[in-house]
Amino acid sequence: MVAPMFEHPEIEGGFRGRKIAWGFSGGIAAFKACQAMRLFIHEGAEVRAAMTEAATRFVGELTVTALSGAPVLTDVLEPSQDALYGHLDLARHAELMVVAPATADVLARLAQGMANCAVTTTVLAVRCPVLIAPAMNVAMWENPAVQRNVEILKSYGRYHFVGPAAGLLADGDVGFGRLAEPWDILEAARGVLAKKDWMGRKVVITSGPTREHLDPVRFLSNPSTGRMGHALARAARDRGADVVLVTGPTNLPDPHGIQTVHVVSADEMLEAVNEAVEGADAFIAAAAVADQKSARIEPQKVKKAAAAMTLALVPTPDVLATVAARVREWKERPVLVGFAAETESLVENATKKLREKGLDLIVANHVGVGAGGFETNVNEAVLVAEGAPVEPLSLRAKRELADAILDRAHRFLRERS
Repeated sequence: MVAPMFEHPEIEGGFRGRKIAWGFSGGIAAFKACQAMRLFIHEGAEVRAAMTEAATRFVGELTVTALSGAPVLTDVLEPSQDALYGHLDLARHAELMVVAPATADVLARLAQGMANCAVTTTVLAVRCPVLIAPAMNVAMWENPAVQRNVEILKSYGRYHFVGPAAGLLADGDVGFGRLAEPWDILEAARGVLAKKDWMGRKVVITSGPTREHLDPVRFLSNPSTGRMGHALARAARDRGADVVLVTGPTNLPDPHGIQTVHVVSADEMLEAVNEAVEGADAFIAAAAVADQKSARIEPQKVKKAAAAMTLALVPTPDVLATVAARVREWKERPVLVGFAAETESLVENATKKLREKGLDLIVANHVGVGAGGFETNVNEAVLVAEGAPVEPLSLRAKRELADAILDRAHRFLRERS
């Protein structure tokens, strides 16, 4: 049975066991920050919160307690709260502190090193990175004093910012000042916490299905959603890599900060990868490329006929094998990672594919078995490499699987250097 944290269509995992401190300051965006905090909790994070007095006017302390499952710090001078877990305990155990929403007032106090409320006291006491998500009126955000405070905080090195976003504000004004979307706050936190072992590396990743048209309205394809490839791209980006994502048609948004190339057919994907792979340190072929295409693409829609019809198919180009053959003789070729979705003889078929295509690593998984596979946010797999024991990866979120794949690929880079 899939764990509840994976029920949300965008939840990927990756915060399991991470300790997050959350600071709420007073603003209408506090309700939206509750949604963001809940995303962290769904991903397995242990979240404990502090609130300014003004924040409790917008979101009740009881609400935050119910969402986080932990007492909320609101008054560092309140004996009962201090006796419960100590007013610095929240800061001592945090791996990341998120301040969302962060008002102009809180930004000013943090920039000046003031500690006169539960939130600012906690922020000044933490030794971990701090992610700040500002939210305020557009005129306030554009005020030179606010911008100066933002620059002061950035100059310290441990403060990171996400947002604000632009749009219609609660007071009717339009412009920058909206709290970043909950998903964007979660993504920014991933980037802050991720190790930077891929810094300065270039990674090319394929994702999604390809479509091989029969006529203008029909095509051959498969159920791939692109979630695995996109998770790999975001994970590599967060770990410092310069990522090029070549993706077939999906319903997923383009990942922020990643060069995304959209293609439709296998021929288009091969052309895009051949261009992108120059200078790459790794090529990860996570796309589910269609194996066949029609021998002829009809220029007009084929009308339904009563008689049986025969469709002549020809092979599509093998993107992974073609690229692997091209780079094989390079003095510094990229690490080559492929995927194998199998219905039988998983390790045997994956090993055959590894050798035939001259790859470094194969990520193999059974399709149609268990909770993983297409159209899910979880998967289980085995990693197959020449001369190494098969490494099983138990059922986990695709984001967590992506990090495990990148860990193994990075070992190849280390061994070469």
